[in-house]
Formats: sequence, C-alpha cells, structure tokens
Amino acid sequence: MTSKPDWGETTSALEVANTYAKQLQGRNVLITGVSPEGVGEGTAIAIASQKPANLILVSRTKERLEAVASSIRKSYPDVNVQTVTMDLASQASIREAATKVNGLISKLDILINNAGATFNSRSWTAEGIEIQFGANHIGPFLFTKLLLPLLEKAATQSPAGATRIVNLASHGHRISPIRFHDYNIENKEVPPEEKPFSPLPPALTRVKEDGYMPIIAYGQSKTANILFTLYLQEKLKTKGIAAYAVHPGGVNTNLGRDHDPETADAIAQSSKFWKNCDQGASTTLVAALDPALNVCNGLYLSDCQYCPCADHAKDLTIAKRLWQLSEELIGDKFDLE
Repeated sequence: MTSKPDWGETTSALEVANTYAKQLQGRNVLITGVSPEGVGEGTAIAIASQKPANLILVSRTKERLEAVASSIRKSYPDVNVQTVTMDLASQASIREAATKVNGLISKLDILINNAGATFNSRSWTAEGIEIQFGANHIGPFLFTKLLLPLLEKAATQSPAGATRIVNLASHGHRISPIRFHDYNIENKEVPPEEKPFSPLPPALTRVKEDGYMPIIAYGQSKTANILFTLYLQEKLKTKGIAAYAVHPGGVNTNLGRDHDPETADAIAQSSKFWKNCDQGASTTLVAALDPALNVCNGLYLSDCQYCPCADHAKDLTIAKRLWQLSEELIGDKFDLE
C-alpha cells in the first residue's frame, strides 16, 4: 500500500512533491521526454518546486526542451536545471547523451524514463528496429544501462529503495504481449501467447498495407516497459535501487497527434476522465518519492496507487527473454549481477 491511499486520479503532482519534499531536496533527478504541455513538463515542474540539487531534462527537440527549462528557471531560480538532447530512436544519440549526463553529475538519485511516442505508420530507428518498440523500450533500456553506475553510486548514500527508476507505461499494454516472433510488427504469424488481446475495437487492430499494426506496436512497447521494470526490480533490490512502472492515465497531450480520426476516437473512449499535465504526472511522483515504496511490494501504479497489470506483463520468464532480446538489439550486455 502507498502512504496516501486517498490519492487518486485528480491528485496534483505539485501536491505529491510538496508532501514528499524531503525525498527531493538536495537530490539529483533526470527526466526524459520533457516538452511543453506534456506529462514530462508536469513532472519537471513538480520536482523543481522542492529544490532538487540538480534537475536534468532530456528530450529530442532542443527548442521545446529549452522552453520548459527556461520556464522552470524563472519560477524556481535556485534550482540548477540542465538540459541534454537525445533521440531515443538512435543508439548513437543515446550513448552521446549518457556521456554528457555522466559529465554533469557524479550520482543519480531518480531516473524517470518518461519519454514515449506513438505512430500511425511504419517507421524505423537508426538501427532498423520498429520505431515504437525501439524508441519506447530499447532506447530507455540502453539509456538506463548507461546511467546505472550513477544510480548505484546514489544508492550507497541513501536508504535502501530511495534510489528509484520509474518507467512510464500505459494500460495500453493490455492490448498486446511481446511478439517475439514479430517484434518489428510485420504481421507475421505468431503463436497464440503472442497474439493481441481479443476482442478489440477494429480501429485498434487495423493492419496497414505493409503489414504494420500501429496500436498493436504501441501495446507491445508498453508491455515491454513493464517487463523491463519487473526484471530491474528482481535484480536491483540487493543494490538498494527500486523500480516501478506507471500508467499516467488519460492525459490531454499531443501524444496521439499522428492518429487517424477513427483511431483517435477509439482511444478517446478508453478513459472516462482526462487529466491535465499536472494530474498526469502525479503517479510518476508517487512512484519516485513515496517512502512506503522503498520496498517493492508491487510493480505497476495507476492513479497514485498500486494497480494490477496483465498477466503477460508480470511473468519473470518472459521478462528475462525480453531482456536477452534487448541485449541483442543494443549489441551489448546489461549485466545487473
């Protein structure tokens, strides 16, 4: 159970940050996917409000990143806000960004892998990986690997579990398990355990002429976020690092701007309550800060509380298999021993 069982879908991230001010003051925090009018901005503003030592904002577009950083500097001039550009669809860019981060700080207390994307047509990462699986999962997988020494350093100086990794997932993970036989979403035949959840609205299972299934691709990438978190929990608990996956809720952002009207309408009907960016960041803040979560008694949070996830997203055997595939796709080992 979290410390505040009365918090829910309308809870403000600023309120969460204020409640857990001691868990933020003097600490180093990094947030990916920060841009105006997004969950990343809501997360960054809430964290900046409680005087972290260093707040590092990471995103693909320098101008949008600097817009958020400039706004925070004006509101909270005592906070050392630094920015790093990074394209999660390029492993070279990720490695370059990680090198810059390692030059800015000597330890990292909280890593928030907030960045995410959804596409309505096929695209590829620089390495030839389907863009949603590549940018939403493989990118954060590699970035976390490269920053792990900073997290391990922080964990030696903090109570066990106070050093955190938070991965933004989605209830959309329920749409599809990992398609190990078709992770690039080319509509290849897959075994029953890799098929999408059924029944789904036709708009969510649409197959493009080239075999691409955009919503299935998104669902697979969100399942990957949770399985990645599960494996981190299992392997990092002895190092004093906790990891959680979160569903921010239905949030009014530009994330789905690429969708056709039919798909956008189907998605719009998936949530009864649509949050603003401050409310959308609140569950992330709970996962990052709540002292009751120093011990991992759950994996996935929604509306500021623990929440069940689909069976295909909490199977450690599947998580290990995904880990091995991810290592293959970055061409390197992510050794947590």
